[in-house]
Amino acid sequence: MKHSKGLHHISVLAGNPAENYDFYVKKLGMRMVKRSVNQDDPSTYHLFYGNEAANPGSSITFFPWPRAHKGIPGSGESVNVAFQVPEGTEGFWKERLNAHNIEHSDIFEVFGNPALRFQDPDGLELDLIFSGQPKEKVSAFETTVPTESSIQGFWSTRLKVADPDATAGILKDIFKFEEKESEEKLTRFATDAQIGSNVIIEKSDDEQGKGGRGIVHHVAFRAQDEEELAELREKVVEKGLHPSPIIDRHWFKSVYFREPSGVLFEIASDGPGYAVDEDFEELGETLILPPWLEPRRKIIEDNLPDLGI
Repeated sequence: MKHSKGLHHISVLAGNPAENYDFYVKKLGMRMVKRSVNQDDPSTYHLFYGNEAANPGSSITFFPWPRAHKGIPGSGESVNVAFQVPEGTEGFWKERLNAHNIEHSDIFEVFGNPALRFQDPDGLELDLIFSGQPKEKVSAFETTVPTESSIQGFWSTRLKVADPDATAGILKDIFKFEEKESEEKLTRFATDAQIGSNVIIEKSDDEQGKGGRGIVHHVAFRAQDEEELAELREKVVEKGLHPSPIIDRHWFKSVYFREPSGVLFEIASDGPGYAVDEDFEELGETLILPPWLEPRRKIIEDNLPDLGI
């Protein structure tokens, strides 16, 4: 079977973890597919939300620091995350956002697709893009949003960059995206993946963004396995960039690098996946630690804030 290229996950800095969980799970109806900790700072959560099937291309992940300052969006960052929802569900989503007092735009178009725009509690700009048909229900897991209206995965992310040609070269030469269309300062690049297939590049003369809550930390792209991950890492080196070594994140292997305008990119293997250490039907129900942190479980659990679940 041909391996799909495209987005793997997107990781974001957040503030209050309970507010974050309430917004993405209870209000947007996403599934918590992994509840863990930041492997570089185990005193804080790493929360993963995705579609029902926990597919690559659907998971937005958060590092919530309750005392984090507000970030400033700008150049060298991903400034928008767009989720794909089934076409024809505009009425459902307008009603749902209104019911939860989430301010949103009127319906507008993103490259010909109807869309709604709003922000999460930390100010991250989100779009719902109404496109395609719903996936079949895959588990007994019950979300707060019916399957026929639910978030299917990513539609796109938008990168604000000073050097769009250099960023485009990375997307095309390493991740096999193709340039599709342009509107003013925006250019859409796409693969044939069912979800996570679009990246939008915005030419920007803005100042460099500043990290903090509400700011995307990194954008991850898919590799089939560790072998392809190593091959893609070599392509990054050939571009004159400086990737990290391959890092074991337990659910996938990763390589990190900054593209020429400063956006932090990750390449992540599809496997072994979120179900490697818990039953698929029980994803996200308990705190999961990678093996090297398990001996510290008691200390870690005692220092984590309440999620309000």
